[in-house]
Amino acid sequence: MTNNKALTEARSLELPSRQASLHREKSVSAFWNNNRILLEQAWTEWEVENKENLLIPDETLLDPHLRKAIKSAWENPDKEVDVANLWEEIIPGVYSTQFFDVERLAEFREYLEAVATSQIPKRAPYGIQLNRYGVMLDPRSEGHLAAPNFQAFYNDIMDRYMRPVARLLLGTYGYDTQTFGFSIQYNPDKDKDLQPHTDASAATLNVNINLPDEEFTGSQVDFFDKTTGKTVQTIFEPGKAIIHRGNVPHATHSIISGQRNNLVMWLYGDRMQVPRGNTSSYGNSNSSETTDNISKEITARERWNIPTTPKDTFAPF
Repeated sequence: MTNNKALTEARSLELPSRQASLHREKSVSAFWNNNRILLEQAWTEWEVENKENLLIPDETLLDPHLRKAIKSAWENPDKEVDVANLWEEIIPGVYSTQFFDVERLAEFREYLEAVATSQIPKRAPYGIQLNRYGVMLDPRSEGHLAAPNFQAFYNDIMDRYMRPVARLLLGTYGYDTQTFGFSIQYNPDKDKDLQPHTDASAATLNVNINLPDEEFTGSQVDFFDKTTGKTVQTIFEPGKAIIHRGNVPHATHSIISGQRNNLVMWLYGDRMQVPRGNTSSYGNSNSSETTDNISKEITARERWNIPTTPKDTFAPF
């Protein structure tokens, strides 16, 4: 019989109050830091305890067309144009594509439901409005989802998918060594919108994980086009992702009915450095022109590699 000592102890912990967390009281950070090793051990034991019926998340959850193009580009970076062609430009610096395989979303959501009901303390993303139902995903965050299999999946998305795509479409090379991530949920009664803002990132990948039958109304996302001065509105669909430069202003309308569930991942440089200046420095508007423009500064081979820079401990919130 498995000895789940850490799991039992973690489940008995008394979490800091929501009020204390929102006020960033020192005791809150102390709670997460003092229990970090215990919680990491608990997540490992949780995986072992549920190994017979728990999904091991991996890239087969992702859209097959995206997986094929990404695999080809890693084998031969000169084929990266096939990756670029999968992303539709919304405005300069903002692109969308099918990211998750809709047929596999139910499995992934079941996994996340198991995470939610694990009774292991998890830290919600208190640094933003959406601070009740989400969880931190990155190891640099206190109380993150430290399940080893999930972390392998999360790092795979960052290293093999998000970073090279951001370099290809947004020109983030040099400002993408560090990672950050969290999940969010929009509800009509709580955490229903997000005011106009920019992100503290070089690139943001926002992925909807609603199932096809989980409909919602409202919750449109506005992106402000600095080149035209116009606002362009888009709506998330199941498994769809939007990748954009962090400095593109955007806002979320109030959700009217249903729920919207998303994973949000950021890339930025060491010590939270992000590109400065006009967004036009990233390249032209359409994907092929962007690729040509960026390639004058770095090669395709440089885009398709994983940085060796050590992970630091700087996190936006």
